[in-house]
Amino acid sequence: MFKNEGVAGEILAQKIIYTGPIFKLSKQKIKTPDGLTVDRDLILHQDAVTVLAFTPDQHVLINTEYRVGVNAESLSLPAGLINEGETPVMAAKRELQEETGFQAHQIEVMTTVTPSSGFSSEKVILVLARIDAVPTAQRHFDADEYVNSQLIRYEHLKELIQHNRVRAAQAVAAVGYYEMFYKNRPI
Repeated sequence: MFKNEGVAGEILAQKIIYTGPIFKLSKQKIKTPDGLTVDRDLILHQDAVTVLAFTPDQHVLINTEYRVGVNAESLSLPAGLINEGETPVMAAKRELQEETGFQAHQIEVMTTVTPSSGFSSEKVILVLARIDAVPTAQRHFDADEYVNSQLIRYEHLKELIQHNRVRAAQAVAAVGYYEMFYKNRPI
């Protein structure tokens, strides 16, 4: 175990200074585990899921969707927020169907990542799913989204990551985690 691994700081004061539809912004005064008193801004963000979805012939789903953080369409894996009352598995199944029309037959949580723990409370649960090679359900987009989905060879996805075409941290983490801990496991 590393020194102070997982030891929480003490929040001495906090004030919500912004509330939006997906996150809140909190100003905090914190006593850190090593005794410092610091002022921090924290984005309180809903948790999310990212789905690495395989067909029986080793194709995966990839999405193209506009992302404001890069002000461009971005390649990534299917993903979305976890709604109140949902488990990560429930959210992953819902997001797959809503965004892509595909339904998961097998699904399991691989791990959880914290994409920006220096300033955000967001956790992203990385999920592995098995799907058929054709969509079987209607897609249902949110009013402010449109997603293009397609199946590509898993090896092509790895090439896209290698050549900096897929840069979404959650997608890179999902593929890396799968490669390290799931790739050679029977499902």
